[in-house]
Amino acid sequence: MALYGKDMTFGRYGGMLHAYYLKQFREAAEARRERLNRVRNRGDAEMYVNSVRERIRQSFGRFPERTALNARITGQTVSGAFLIDRIIYESRPGFQVTGNFYKRRDLTGRYPGVLLLLGHSNSGKKAYQRVAQYLASCGYGVLAVDPVGQGERRQFSPSDAEITGCVSEHNMLGKKLHLLGENLSAWRVWDAIRGLDYLLSRPEIDSRHIGVTGCSGGGTLSAFVNALDPRVTMAAPVCYVTTFLRNLENENPVDSEQCPPCFLALQLDIGDFLIAAAPRPVMILAQDNDFFDPRGAEEVYREGKKIYSLLGCPENIRLVTGRGNHGYPVHHQEECAKFFNSLTGLSVRTDFVFAECSELDCYSGDGNRGKSVQDFLLDMLRGLPDTSKLSKPELAELAAEVLKISAPSVPDYTVLRTSVHDLNQKHLELETYFDRFGLKTEQGILVTLKRLTKEQLLFHPEFQARAVVFVPHLSTSPELREFHLALREGCDLFSCEVRGIGESRPAETSPSCKTFFGDYGADYLYASSALMLDRPYLGRKVYDLLCALRFLKAHGVKEIHLIGNGQGAPVAAFAALFDPAVTHVTLHHAPESYRAIVEKRVTQWPLSIMPYGILHHFDLPDVYHAINAEIHDLSEEPREMDGRQ
Repeated sequence: MALYGKDMTFGRYGGMLHAYYLKQFREAAEARRERLNRVRNRGDAEMYVNSVRERIRQSFGRFPERTALNARITGQTVSGAFLIDRIIYESRPGFQVTGNFYKRRDLTGRYPGVLLLLGHSNSGKKAYQRVAQYLASCGYGVLAVDPVGQGERRQFSPSDAEITGCVSEHNMLGKKLHLLGENLSAWRVWDAIRGLDYLLSRPEIDSRHIGVTGCSGGGTLSAFVNALDPRVTMAAPVCYVTTFLRNLENENPVDSEQCPPCFLALQLDIGDFLIAAAPRPVMILAQDNDFFDPRGAEEVYREGKKIYSLLGCPENIRLVTGRGNHGYPVHHQEECAKFFNSLTGLSVRTDFVFAECSELDCYSGDGNRGKSVQDFLLDMLRGLPDTSKLSKPELAELAAEVLKISAPSVPDYTVLRTSVHDLNQKHLELETYFDRFGLKTEQGILVTLKRLTKEQLLFHPEFQARAVVFVPHLSTSPELREFHLALREGCDLFSCEVRGIGESRPAETSPSCKTFFGDYGADYLYASSALMLDRPYLGRKVYDLLCALRFLKAHGVKEIHLIGNGQGAPVAAFAALFDPAVTHVTLHHAPESYRAIVEKRVTQWPLSIMPYGILHHFDLPDVYHAINAEIHDLSEEPREMDGRQ
């Protein structure tokens, strides 16, 4: 079955993973709802707000030390009624953030400040200058900063063909940080918090009135900063606020920075970014035709209203839903200004005239642009401990912790229809088939174990004492053909299609996703969902294989030769760490190392094979060595195959 062309295939159980994660998201939402239902008075509300703040901090982790901003103004532009300072500050030593500070030319004395956080646009701050000018026309000093991966802070060059825009940049940076136990959410928030530091350092800014607003990715950051920085006195996130469940129900993957680690496992949701700041004033700005589902915004508003009411300030949380698509339209700019003005005493300027400005860049020529994220990644790699001397038992213990793997059990199974093995038949005397067993490795998961055979087994499988078990990269048949794996005397040949590949390969979530490893593909959607649930996707795949090995041993197998291909290679390697029946391991096109993934400027290895923070414990070569793997073709990149079943 082809969907959107070659490579866009899915299996007969292609909806399995979506149903599996939806169930877990619904359970997480219900557990959080029950917790909220127990909040009945002011004391309960105060305790809930404090708990939410602490759990959000736990998800984001420790922020770096506050170091010198080394802020400088590189120029000033006059644009209509506005003066625009072109600014560079350092959020970390050498990590430069570019931004523009807008103020009205006729303004004197001290006035309120607004941190304007930008949505996804390759041009960065240039795309949001109307929003900045409109707020400045009301009398605010407005700081608009380029997010990492956008505007003047692009981290990749046009020669990096795999990077197609800021979404690609964010997800590429995100998965590399991920391997080192860092998350792009925290990096983005820290840039914004240091932006507040800069804003408050300006003598004209009145610290009693500090607002934050932004749309889409900027709406995300507005909500995050609102929760994490108590200096914010008012917030207006635009076109972001919904629920994680609504996102998943609508097959809406979001960027790496919008998936904080363990967030759902900590019984948190998007609405908690607003509740964490209660009872400080906040306005949710939504659109009725937004992919950030406005029904979720209504739910968040109702939850927040309850907490704000118990705290005695029901008027401090508001919701405005406009008509139209995703964005920061004029209507929402006006609503944001009215909201902020109601708190600061300023008034809207009816004579506002937008003056588009092209002179917003903070750098001139090819001067020093400071350190890149890649520079920081390489610094972190140099600080990692030597793990090459870890023993196999030590590695197994660490791997169980990192992958969140418990002891497998012998799975119940179903007997599926026998299928023809699409091998080159002219070289065979008899037709070759697959016996197919559906292994129920956990609730909602059916893993397909295929046995190459010339005669069918049914409900009482008895296998030979020796078995070869193949773990495919994407799908069984074409890969068995590639490696010429076939029946041989005294040994059974199996293929184990762990969740997410082969017959459970999901349909892609977007026609714009051209490959299995695309930025916003289904594989990414479920890997990022697993991250928020604190159940690593790779760990679940390894668990599937371990259950399959238990099934084989329960039916007569004594010795197992594991063969892993591509993204199936780390699955096989980790399983061999845990199961003593695995006597031989062969790996084809295996990822060279997690270190190499971080070192390489651009990698197409997917988030789904990358356990969070693994490089602080060990690396893949440590595992390969411990299991004495026979390795063919270590690969810098995964290979795309057509994935036909």
